[in-house]
Amino acid sequence: MRRLRWFLGLIALGVSFALVFFYPLPSLLSWQSDFLKHAFFILIISASFSLWRILRGPTAADRAVALDILGILIIGFCAILGIPTGRDWYIDIGIAWALQSFISILTLGKYLEGRRFDE
Repeated sequence: MRRLRWFLGLIALGVSFALVFFYPLPSLLSWQSDFLKHAFFILIISASFSLWRILRGPTAADRAVALDILGILIIGFCAILGIPTGRDWYIDIGIAWALQSFISILTLGKYLEGRRFDE
């Protein structure tokens, strides 16, 4: 049963990436290049899979890893929005998000281990 789920997940990933590259959806961000448009939709697909793992993760550690991955994807969204617009504050938001995500994942890890925060 586990191998079947892995196989179906692999097929879903392959189909999603094929749809993004061969049948791209019309972009709300029409000022972007084709590469950035594809990268944006790949990040959206990856974020949806990460949200799915956060909701359905079998253990708390799986949910923590998915939450960390979602933070990294948000930094990618900030970078993709910052490149074509030329606005530096998108990168500043990404840096602030990275610091906040790092601290929150460390705190969650200590909580899941059963330690106190001041140890």
